[in-house]
Amino acid sequence: MSDPEEPSLLLRGRIPLASLIQTLAVAEYLNFRHAANALGMNQSTVSIRIKTLEQDLGVLLFERLPRGVRLTPAGRHFVEQITAGIGQLDHAVKTAGMLARGDHGQLRIGVHALIPDGFLAALLNRYHLLHPGIDVEIAEGTARDMVKKVRAEELDLTFVAGTPDVPDCHSRPVWSEALLAAVPEQHTLVGRESVTWADLVAEHFVVRLGGTGPQVYDHIILRLAGRWNQPAIQRFDVGRGTLMSMVAQDYGVTIASEATSQIPAPGVVFLPILDEPEPITFSAVWLPQNRSPALTNLLNLAKEAGRAARAV
Repeated sequence: MSDPEEPSLLLRGRIPLASLIQTLAVAEYLNFRHAANALGMNQSTVSIRIKTLEQDLGVLLFERLPRGVRLTPAGRHFVEQITAGIGQLDHAVKTAGMLARGDHGQLRIGVHALIPDGFLAALLNRYHLLHPGIDVEIAEGTARDMVKKVRAEELDLTFVAGTPDVPDCHSRPVWSEALLAAVPEQHTLVGRESVTWADLVAEHFVVRLGGTGPQVYDHIILRLAGRWNQPAIQRFDVGRGTLMSMVAQDYGVTIASEATSQIPAPGVVFLPILDEPEPITFSAVWLPQNRSPALTNLLNLAKEAGRAARAV
């Protein structure tokens, strides 16, 4: 009995892959001449290859007949096994190519939110249409937590609000959205086309603890602190829907991105902030050593989509 750790005859180069393919052809046609014609080869070449293979194996694969050949029991078993093996090899070659092109595999993405009809949702939908073989996993959380997961290689990339300078990571601005004030529909500001930060200085703000809540909190502080009294901001461990419901019930006002305003929020009115210096930028963050083709394809698609959005 051979040593199970000993390399096979195929791995040792004793059996060329071409010999196996020719064996399958002969087994299909049961005739050396017909098999050779199908392969575009000389009959003698095929016959010699099969005989050499039988000698290397020490097994008779075909019984030679006056008109053609017939598989021996050992030959039938051998053909069944190499048929499966060739199929697995073909699958391995195709899969390797798909992985190299970014058409097969997995992509793990962190997001602050995935809002229907928003830029990010449209981007991921487009990516899925172009690369259906990629299994996309999405995690939602605070920017801080998502960046930590990228640095720990638990995520391939994350999209965060702002233009962060993250140690050891690459980042790229992708898209931007206008910033809006969300107020209850009975608020005195309702009816105006827009508001300013001065109009909001005396308001009680409500923000989330998770998602983009910490960034919203910091943004309000940045806009109001130093110019007016310390703003009143209360943080709640709730989701986006609950926060908007609290605004509708007059717990306070908040600020939200343009995409967030597209989600139905009964009792809430969204007003542009006239003196907001510029739209809120959202960036992609990833590790430079992550050379996944699937990631590269998404980053390229995001760059194209962002350029198209700015041109509108």
